[in-house]
Amino acid sequence: MAKKVVTFGEIMLRLAPEGYYRFVQATSYGATYGGGEANVAVSLANYGMDASFVTKLPAHEIGQAGVNALRQYGVDTSDIVRGGDRVGIYFLEKGASQRPSKVIYDRAGSSIATATTADFDWDKIFDGADWFHFTGITPALGDNVAAICLEACKAAKAKGITVSCDLNYRNKLWSKEKAGQVMGELCKYVDVCISNEEDANDVFGIKSEGTEVTAGELNKEGYKEVAQKLTDRFGFKKVAITLRTSISANDNRWAAMLYEDGQSYFSKEYLMHIVDRVGGGDSFGGGLIYACLNDYDPQATIEFAVAASCLKHSVEGDFNMVSVDEVKKLAGGDASGRVQR
Repeated sequence: MAKKVVTFGEIMLRLAPEGYYRFVQATSYGATYGGGEANVAVSLANYGMDASFVTKLPAHEIGQAGVNALRQYGVDTSDIVRGGDRVGIYFLEKGASQRPSKVIYDRAGSSIATATTADFDWDKIFDGADWFHFTGITPALGDNVAAICLEACKAAKAKGITVSCDLNYRNKLWSKEKAGQVMGELCKYVDVCISNEEDANDVFGIKSEGTEVTAGELNKEGYKEVAQKLTDRFGFKKVAITLRTSISANDNRWAAMLYEDGQSYFSKEYLMHIVDRVGGGDSFGGGLIYACLNDYDPQATIEFAVAASCLKHSVEGDFNMVSVDEVKKLAGGDASGRVQR
């Protein structure tokens, strides 16, 4: 029987100009759906796992289209609450060369942002679940949503369910001070923490000495220190840190580290030419959860997660449209990109 993973957050309507057009040039927008925890659920469903996404969406057709986008890939949507007035929107302008990508949010007043703890029966939602995942984006939507996250975490722990969190700091949603306060409380219930080279510093003031992301400099030894400090503070069983070196908007180096039982495991590094980087971190989280639930050893776990995320950067949209076999092939060393016949 497939392991069951529950994710909770906001799914949004993504509107993006064609190709590399800037917002001011655009005369039409492509419409797709995505969101941190929804992206993770789709990854896991594609890997053959029982993945359930929980949120609140309006009962109208735009809300239904969001539900349908998840159902299309086998995600269980039966615990999505219907109500409220709107689906959050984000506008994406793709960067190129030295011009960065740009995101503009239009999410105030969305159904999930106005949800209450009474909307969700976590005891029922977590029936038969093995893992619960959320990101730092969700509690940033408001104190009411942070309260829902806290209830979910407490319910998961009471049932012995593993809890993972991607810190995912968004400065357009809340301040570093507020993030540190709220996430500090939530992380007491977290077993597996996912972060990147900036989030641990932005949220908890924990940083790697000798690393300057924008200058393309990474200090691997420093990340061991970051993971150790996070573990010491919260008692995490595992800390996974993604290591992105940005050469340009189109070309990045990509690797990660898994810290477990006082040991650090570094993946191989990939040079990626990016098609769409949105959801790259979520696909890493999905790969990590899959590997953990399938009892991969620590090195194999981090290799699978990084390979999954590397492949996502070649896929348009928020969702990672790859299979377990494709990830295993890349993780095993076949990075040629040659035609498969």
